[in-house]
Amino acid sequence: MENKSKILFVGGTGYIGKFIVEASAKAGNPTYLLVRESTLSDPSKSDLLNKFKSLGVYFATGDLYDHESLVKAIKEVDVVISTVGAGQLADQVKLIDAIKEAGNVKRFLPSEFGNDVDRSNAVEPAKSVFGIKVGIRRATEAAGIPYTYVSANFFDGYFLPSLSQPGATSPPRDKIVILGDGTAQSIFNKEDDIGAYTIKAVDDPRTLNKTLYIRPAGNIYSFNDLVALWEKKIGKSVEKIYVPEEQVLKNIEEAPLPVNVILAISHSAFVKGDHTNFEIEPSFGVEATKLYPEVKYTSVDEYLDQFV
Repeated sequence: MENKSKILFVGGTGYIGKFIVEASAKAGNPTYLLVRESTLSDPSKSDLLNKFKSLGVYFATGDLYDHESLVKAIKEVDVVISTVGAGQLADQVKLIDAIKEAGNVKRFLPSEFGNDVDRSNAVEPAKSVFGIKVGIRRATEAAGIPYTYVSANFFDGYFLPSLSQPGATSPPRDKIVILGDGTAQSIFNKEDDIGAYTIKAVDDPRTLNKTLYIRPAGNIYSFNDLVALWEKKIGKSVEKIYVPEEQVLKNIEEAPLPVNVILAISHSAFVKGDHTNFEIEPSFGVEATKLYPEVKYTSVDEYLDQFV
């Protein structure tokens, strides 16, 4: 344990955060969770907090908006991982200020875990959301804080149970709407695997000041390939409805929040191919499965079996 970094999580009870907190504790890293007093007494969070407690997670009482409590918590650890949600992305500047003041952090992982926002063709409103993440990257670099950015692309649990069909609760068996021509390749990763790869990267000199791309070969699919895989599993063909890009853009403009954001992110991946339309160059990035072949990831093929 003595050579494992102590990690502080900010936003660790959120959607992707809880998986990475669990991965950290299970990997034997001394794991700290920044929690507000109100969260400790929130009945909706009690099951999760009890689970964390059973895994040996330490709770550090504090708040992203309370500078002193933030600095105090950061001084106890080596690494800070932020998994704050969309509404708090811009406020990570407060975290950067506190890390700078504390002066002891070996690595900062800002809230990312999706597209590589430096290599994106996203349209509004996703463009603005990605722009905030870009701003946090540049602020981290300007502050001289050692960093790792994690690009995990799509979360399995978010996109695969419905095959990215709005409102569906299971993959459709009759008809499927496909954005664009269905040939752009996207990447889908299981949340536990994202956690495992992220924690592996924390103490790895090869990921220092780089983007860690989680691009397992078995999880790269075009929408057409994804539908073909699903058809094979259920033993029947489904009707495919293709939405041309022009119509997708019109739909984004007319959709309310947050549907328009989700649609714009889908457009960037499924139409523009933003997950895979660039090569990972050693100057800026490394690929997780090449660095950590020992991690047994769940393939899209395996993941979809539960819905058959």
